[in-house]
Amino acid sequence: MQPSRLLLALVLAAVPAQVSTQASAQSFFEELFGIGRARQPPPRAAPPSAPVDVPPEGPRPAPAPPAPPKPVVIRAPSDDSVIGQDLQQNGSDGSLRLERAQGGLSARITLAGIKVSQPTESCRVSLSGGAPLTLADQGRPNGVTRLAASDPVCPLRLEILDGSVLVTTGAEPDTCVFQAADCAVRPKGLWGPGPASLVPRAQEFDSARGSADKAVRENYKVLTQRAKREDIRPIVAEQAAFSSEREQMCRAYAREGVHGYCHLRFSEARALSLATRLGIATSAAPTASATPRPPRRRPPVDGMNPGFDTAGPE
Repeated sequence: MQPSRLLLALVLAAVPAQVSTQASAQSFFEELFGIGRARQPPPRAAPPSAPVDVPPEGPRPAPAPPAPPKPVVIRAPSDDSVIGQDLQQNGSDGSLRLERAQGGLSARITLAGIKVSQPTESCRVSLSGGAPLTLADQGRPNGVTRLAASDPVCPLRLEILDGSVLVTTGAEPDTCVFQAADCAVRPKGLWGPGPASLVPRAQEFDSARGSADKAVRENYKVLTQRAKREDIRPIVAEQAAFSSEREQMCRAYAREGVHGYCHLRFSEARALSLATRLGIATSAAPTASATPRPPRRRPPVDGMNPGFDTAGPE
């Protein structure tokens, strides 16, 4: 063998040995200083698997349905809230005074209108010649007392609200013409107090109207849910007509935009009407004028027997 080939063979044989020696040294230092373990952490052992409770297969429970709306009951007005009060149409025209009579109620009604021959001039007509007009009690079909005045020219229907009276006519159109007096009147509207006594209570009326409007909405929802499918459309149309009629009627009440009295009473009447149709019993709470006061015992006086003062507590 030639010397050059022998030298080449020896070099090639020494290279693997040197590489192996370097690898061993590197491995030794890595084990010594923990370099390899830091770069390649040992694999973690898997934790023992815990048994998992698998629910048995079956139908899922259906979600609970929402609670149905509940009807709202508001206090029915007492007749005593208007007995002996001087009321005016829209708080500004005419006069209406209800009084107790034998066997029921009577009314003195004066209507304001315009002259038929001179539409620019005003006129006034007193029903029954100014004498008390007997009223027929028609019960509480809408939750409030309904009375009827059977005047031959202008029959009226009166519904007693809280401190006011809602008046409608029994004829269409709602204009009554008194030929002898040359006077045409439209008595339809809310007859109540004048604005001078209402404006200071505007905040009170506004708060009460929120409750009345809520009662109307809730009772309307209950009525539509309980009604048959073919009866729902007339109920919806009736509710829309109520809103329109309230705006149209209360627009004429004196200073309605300041106190909101007419809107409140009209909403309360609607809520009571819906509650009555739902079969909810409503009763009028006794007022101070309707509740008798117990007699007050006077202190004894020397030489006199003790007596009773029927005037009641001051």
